[in-house]
Order: sequence, then C-alpha cells, then structure tokens
Amino acid sequence: MCAAVMYGAGDVRIEDRPDPKIQQPTDALVRTVRSCVCGSDLWPYKSMPTAETGRPMGHEFLGVIEETGADVTGLKAGDLVVAPFTYCDNTCDYCAKGLQISCRHGGRYGFDGVDGGQGEAVRVPHADGTLVKLPVSADSALLPSLLSLSDVMTTGHHGAVTAGVGPGDAVLVVGDGAVGLCAVIAAKRLGAERVILMGRHTARTDLGRDFGADDVVAERGEEGVARVRDLTGGDGVDRVIEAVGTRDSLETALAAVVDGGIISRLGVPQYEDGPIGPSPFMRNITLTGGASPARAYIHELLPDVLDGTITPGRVFDQHFTLDRTPDAYRAMADRHVLKALITF
Repeated sequence: MCAAVMYGAGDVRIEDRPDPKIQQPTDALVRTVRSCVCGSDLWPYKSMPTAETGRPMGHEFLGVIEETGADVTGLKAGDLVVAPFTYCDNTCDYCAKGLQISCRHGGRYGFDGVDGGQGEAVRVPHADGTLVKLPVSADSALLPSLLSLSDVMTTGHHGAVTAGVGPGDAVLVVGDGAVGLCAVIAAKRLGAERVILMGRHTARTDLGRDFGADDVVAERGEEGVARVRDLTGGDGVDRVIEAVGTRDSLETALAAVVDGGIISRLGVPQYEDGPIGPSPFMRNITLTGGASPARAYIHELLPDVLDGTITPGRVFDQHFTLDRTPDAYRAMADRHVLKALITF
C-alpha cells in the first residue's frame, strides 16, 4: 500500500509499505477513505531530526472495514467507521472514567508497529473499543464533518467541557486554527452567551463568525487583552479555551480571564515553564484541559453532525489526493491552508 512517511523536518514522502494484516484477534483492517493533516503534525514537520527509518504519519481517518479479527463482535466488513486519534479498549478503568486518552492498553497511530492514518489502509488494535460505525455511505457529503470527530471537533469540544462552558458564559477562544474554530462551535453548542475569537487571519475569523463567534479580536498581547476586557465590561471572560500552545497564548489567557475563572489548554504546550506563580494563585484561577479523550465524545456529537446542526467539516479548506500529501504539509506549514483533507 502507499502511505505518508516522515524522515525529518520538511521531508514527507509517499512510499510503498507492507499491507497491514490482522495480528491480534481484536484487530480490524480499515481501508482509508478520508484522512487529513493535523496541526500537531506540523511540529515534527518543523523540527524532527533526520532519520533513516521514517515515521508513518497521520492519526485522523475514517474508512471501510475490510477484515476483522476473531474476537471483534460489534463491527463487520463493509462498515464505514471513524477512528478517534488514539486507539483504546474502551473497557479499562481509565476508559470507564471517560479518559480513553490514558487507556491502559491504548496507543498512537504510527508507533509500535501500528500504521499511520495517512495511508491506504490501517490495522486498528482494539477495534470494538476504538472504532465508531457511521450510518452513512462512503460517498456521503458529510464525510468531512464526520472525519472531524476523529480529533479536531472532539478536541474543541474537550476544551469547552473542561472549561465548564455553560449557558450565559462569556468565552474567549485564543487561536484561529482548526481546533480554535471547533472550540467556537463547541462553546456555542454548550450555551455560551458570548464567544470572542482571538485571531488575525481574516478568512479563518470569518469562518469563526459563521460558527458563532460574536466578536473577533485581532490584537495580541496587552492590546488584545485590553480589547477583550473592553468587550466584557472590564473584568474579562468567564472561560478561556487556549488553542495555540505557546507561553504567550497562556499569558494572554491568564490576563483575560476573570478572578475565579477557568482556562482550558488545548494547544500542545511548546514550553516547559509557565506563569503559575502567586498572581494566578491569589486570583483563584483554574488551569485545566489537555489531550482530548476523543472516543468519549463521538457519540455525543455525532447526531448534531448527522442532522447538520454543526458543520465542523468546513475547517477543511483544501483537498489533496494521497500522492500530494507532501504538498498538503507545505501548504499548512506556510499558512496557505487551514486544514488539509486527504482523499483516497
């Protein structure tokens, strides 16, 4: 089969790899129909040391089951399924608490002999616990939005949930990337009265307005915080969803939230030390968030995607065939594309 493999910063290749085979009775083989490039894929694309052995890429995909292991009971060949961005058994104690990201038997695509999602086929461990059957055909117009449940929409939702967003809240979303835009959807879906999107890319913030953002703040730093406080009567917002991952974005979140407010961090932190000293302590600010347990949210969000209440698939603003995946990485890294969809 053909698949995307990264050999170092800026070096993504499409190469022939062995066809996946059933290895465990709980496995399923999925023929990929849609995949995509994630913002988190760009971190190794910018910094990965050169390696002789490449890393299979991709962790967001949906496709059709071709074969299942003997112990798989809830799925069968021909089912269209979406895969959350990590696999899990969905039965261990962590999974039972809705923390599938920490599954004791789970793992990540592209590691430990498991295929990446940017390839023609994937062996999915713990298929019954991981994969979610979709009640549409493989040519449905809903596929982009259904694919978003693999990661980007469920991650935006995780930010809103962990921030405690509810009716009447004023919410700031820091970052106009795909996750930030999905966080806007999620905050509005959970009843936020006012959503402020902080971003500087007009095409993206316009989409954010379509998704429900009431205000857009293009300024950064102290000017951006002042603008947020001006929009909220001086005190700041009740909740912040920080969807960038830089020290500056965290400092913005801390400066813009009210005393007693909650900040959810969704952006993978690109820092080790943060501003968590006496000042936020005295203000009773809660820092929460983290990697989304995507599998926990798919069934909750799926009905709203199926009936068109939410359309997160609009974050995919350009489509690429598998052989053009290296172009998709370049386009996203150069900020020409918000989120690249890969079709098969």
